[in-house]
Amino acid sequence: MRLMTAMNFKILPVFRHRVTNVRPFCRNHRPNYEELSVHVRPQFRRIKLNEYHGIFTKNMHTRRQTAAIISIRSFATKRFNDKDSSNGNNEDDISDPGSLPATVVVPEVWPHVPVIAINRNPVFPRFIKLIELSNPILIDLIRRKVKLNQPYVGIFLKKTEENEAEIVQNLDDIYPVGTFAQIHEVQDLGNRLRLVVMAHRRIKIVGQILEELPKPTHEMKLTFPLLNATIHVPVDDSVSGSKPSRRLLIRKKNENKVPEPVQKIEESSTPENKVTKGVQEKVEEKITPPTDASAQTGTPQPLLMVEVVNITHEKFRQTEEIKALTQELIKTIRDIISMNPLYRESLQQMLHQGQRVVDNPVYLSDLGAALTGADAQELQQVLEEMDILKRLRLSLALLKKEYELSKLQQKIGREVEEKVKQQHRKYILHEQLKVIKKELGLEKDDKDAIGEKYRERIREKTVPKTVMDVLEEELNKLNFLESHSSEFNVTRNYLDWLTSMPWGITSPENLNLQQAIEILDKDHYGMEDIKKRILEFIAVSQLKGSTQGKILCFHGPPGVGKTSIAKSISRALNREYFRFSVGGMTDVAEIKGHRRTYVGAMPGKIIQCLKKTKTENPLVLIDEVDKIGKGHQGDPASALLEMLDPEQNANFLDHYLDVPVDLSKVLFICTANVIDTIPEPLRDRMEMIDMSGYVAEEKLAIAKQYLVPQAMNDSGLSDQQISINDNALHLLIKSYCRESGVRSLQKHIEKVNRKVAYKVVKKETEKVDVNEHNLQDFVGKPMFTHDRMYEVTPPGVVMGLAWTAMGGSTLFIETRVRKPSTGKKSEGTLEFTGHLGDVMKESIHIAMTVARNFMIREDPSNTFLIDSHLHLHVPEGATPKDGPSAGITIAIAFISIAKNQSIRQNVAMTGELSLMGRILPVGGIKEKTIAAKRVGVNCVILPEENKKDYNDLPKYITDGLEVHFATTFEDVYRICFAPQQETDTVRHQNPLHLDISPPQSAPLLGKNTG
Repeated sequence: MRLMTAMNFKILPVFRHRVTNVRPFCRNHRPNYEELSVHVRPQFRRIKLNEYHGIFTKNMHTRRQTAAIISIRSFATKRFNDKDSSNGNNEDDISDPGSLPATVVVPEVWPHVPVIAINRNPVFPRFIKLIELSNPILIDLIRRKVKLNQPYVGIFLKKTEENEAEIVQNLDDIYPVGTFAQIHEVQDLGNRLRLVVMAHRRIKIVGQILEELPKPTHEMKLTFPLLNATIHVPVDDSVSGSKPSRRLLIRKKNENKVPEPVQKIEESSTPENKVTKGVQEKVEEKITPPTDASAQTGTPQPLLMVEVVNITHEKFRQTEEIKALTQELIKTIRDIISMNPLYRESLQQMLHQGQRVVDNPVYLSDLGAALTGADAQELQQVLEEMDILKRLRLSLALLKKEYELSKLQQKIGREVEEKVKQQHRKYILHEQLKVIKKELGLEKDDKDAIGEKYRERIREKTVPKTVMDVLEEELNKLNFLESHSSEFNVTRNYLDWLTSMPWGITSPENLNLQQAIEILDKDHYGMEDIKKRILEFIAVSQLKGSTQGKILCFHGPPGVGKTSIAKSISRALNREYFRFSVGGMTDVAEIKGHRRTYVGAMPGKIIQCLKKTKTENPLVLIDEVDKIGKGHQGDPASALLEMLDPEQNANFLDHYLDVPVDLSKVLFICTANVIDTIPEPLRDRMEMIDMSGYVAEEKLAIAKQYLVPQAMNDSGLSDQQISINDNALHLLIKSYCRESGVRSLQKHIEKVNRKVAYKVVKKETEKVDVNEHNLQDFVGKPMFTHDRMYEVTPPGVVMGLAWTAMGGSTLFIETRVRKPSTGKKSEGTLEFTGHLGDVMKESIHIAMTVARNFMIREDPSNTFLIDSHLHLHVPEGATPKDGPSAGITIAIAFISIAKNQSIRQNVAMTGELSLMGRILPVGGIKEKTIAAKRVGVNCVILPEENKKDYNDLPKYITDGLEVHFATTFEDVYRICFAPQQETDTVRHQNPLHLDISPPQSAPLLGKNTG
């Protein structure tokens, strides 16, 4: 106690201003001279303590391997009452905030520091930075350093900003020059550590220190039988008898890198610096391990601790250039803080503290660089620069760039502010104007204006009473709704649709027959049936004085003009035209609309049509009605029943509007390729009008009158640049475009015009005459080189007529003996191929039965059909074929092979055969007749009951044809196997056989085959 008292009497007067630094230590620890000596400045420790206590001085000198610490005071931090405070039980946590040590006077030499690698901007000396750590290894290291009263770190910038890791793996990942910083405040958040550090000086890395991680502590199990308790007590390695764990400090010398001579280590003439150098030399002598720690541990360790040296700037003199740069730096900083309010208050206080900043170019250069938002590499260059003159220039350049950026930001800010002020002023004036108008009664509220707008819409319309009641109810509801509510928008949209409907508005119709005829003939060639039906509609309307809606259905092969004639009819009747396609439609809501409760609900197509056309009597074209779909949303075909029913559509109810809408004045025209796929109830509501394919002369007329002029107009050609003669068109129709419509013919004519336009633009020629000789140069080689498969039919081969969605076509029935009869009394067999349907297979069996019975009556000795094994084939097996109309053709083929005799040449036939030999009627007489004429057939056999259909055909189709109407199979047999001389007398030549071609599609006897 005497020694302690003497020591206190001698030391404390000298350190009166530091007495608070020793008292907490003595209060929290037992008086130990060796520990207390560490907390005293070295020079006083050596002078005063040696004078009175030699033994204490000797013990103190043995402890000089520690770094020279000038002074340490109690380090306090604010602890937040966060949720992570429960982690304070961990032995590594800093439990007592008052015991956190931090230095007031920074040690001048501190060679070993932890590494904190940061991104973006480096930290300059005399600046404070907030750092948050989350890596557990680094957090543990910082905690241990703070507990050991060593709150110092080295802050270094990463070379790549993409590296977000807090711990780097080697020295190559960070810049070697950084700052030595002191931890001023620690906030331990459990899994995170928040540090407030202040940088003091520049340092440079000279080597890496690898630290062996602490080994886990052992536990000792203690059992107390009397207390019936067992506890686990942690035991240190030294207690358990094992060797004590020691820190493995290894310096990784940079053998290839030598510090530059310009970067000098800070030296001082004070005694503590000399002592520190001696201690540092002893530490270096003791720590020389033979191997690397990575070799001992087996895995590379991260960069946690490094050995550093202090670097300072080169000596300089206050030259005129440095003074000028300093003044320019200060001026630029003042300009920046005058424009940027974020830095104004703090920096103005720093600049007005006195002449210390102005007269210190070192600090001023760092201040200027830290103030800018330059790139990290540019700031690191300022940090590493030791020449004050160059450092000032670098800082000034960065400040000038920041000043220009601030000017640009200020300019943009002024423009934006001016724009916002104008908009704000305009808004205020508009609001004032609204209030003034409202006070004067010149303007109403938004809701009143909306209601007035809707009432104005229906003022001139004849709105039904039921609809008017709904309108008034919805308008009253609108007044009680908030304008920002979703129900307000739903009601507003509903009123918008309801008031946009053409209630009682109709467009004046054209009832002049002559004008309608001129329009229809101008737009389309032929189509006499459709034109006659439209003229009848006009005549009835003229006599009745009013028009009613009708439902027509045009059905026929593609490309015959079903859609285009509908638009022509709308012009002839002076009606508004609206088209929508139902092909592939699977949702009933497309027809009848959505419920209003759905988001984005809309009315159906017909309501949209009435709103767009603004009339109650438009012409509505429903395209591809035979291809309507069916899905889980319902059956749209069934939804069309109400819309297309003349008895119901006067009160059509849409799901969205939910009020009756009159569709009785609408003229509906539907189009279809085949009618078999249309549901029977829907087909019953429509008036069917057949649109068959075109013969060659019709195609020629259409090409000359419509297709060629339209193609020339689309290609920009004139009559002086191109001409296509009739022979070229004949060849094009016969060898390239054999389909029933004219769509393919139109494409080929457009192709010819494009190639001619190309030649004219390249100035290869001024005019091109297209004829049958040079047609191949424009459209390529012919697709069809012959008219039919057999020019002369052999025994067992008969030509039939078929009707498909693509129009009429011809097909051949071939029969052949599969294997000869064995002579035994066994019935023959029949095999048939050609991708045949069930109906056609039944027709084959019926035809075989009829042919066998007929041969038994005609020639009982001929048992060929009974004994032989026959094979029947219909060519083009890849195409499905079905239908009953080939019955008589198959039976005649069996008779021909049985008699081994060819039938009459140029004969084609169609008709269904019953089991008793009766010839039943079929469909598609016009298409089949056109197909027969197209291939040069001049004799056609038809059922007697189809005579009425044949008589309705135009004269240009029936011209040159020999037609026979058969009632029984015997009639067909007499025509096919007539004597040769009789055949020669009745045979006629077809004058148009060069102009008629079979269709491009393969012969089909599908469901639509008649």
